Amino acid sequence: MAEALISVEVVYAAVDRQELLKLQVPAGATVLSAVQASGISALFPDLDLSACALGIFGKVIADPKVRQLEEGDRVEIYRPLLADPKEVRRLRAEKAAKARKGQKSI
Repeated sequence: MAEALISVEVVYAAVDRQELLKLQVPAGATVLSAVQASGISALFPDLDLSACALGIFGKVIADPKVRQLEEGDRVEIYRPLLADPKEVRRLRAEKAAKARKGQKSI
């Protein structure tokens, strides 16, 4: 009897382009094994998978080496953040406060 296969997608979006790869993996394949089987690292040589979080349909997976895939899952590779969103919001709020203070003193 042949090994059962499931269809999944692996996606990655770099700054300048994105790729969506459809592939079939054995039932019981893990998130990490699907990413490795996709060959996405050959398309993005600068991609360091050890530094990237992995998720399924927008939800980060805590342990991609263990989490098994289901038919139709979309595995997403997340780039590391360039800036901390909280810090960016704090700086924006400080700038807005200074601008308001400057308008009141006129």
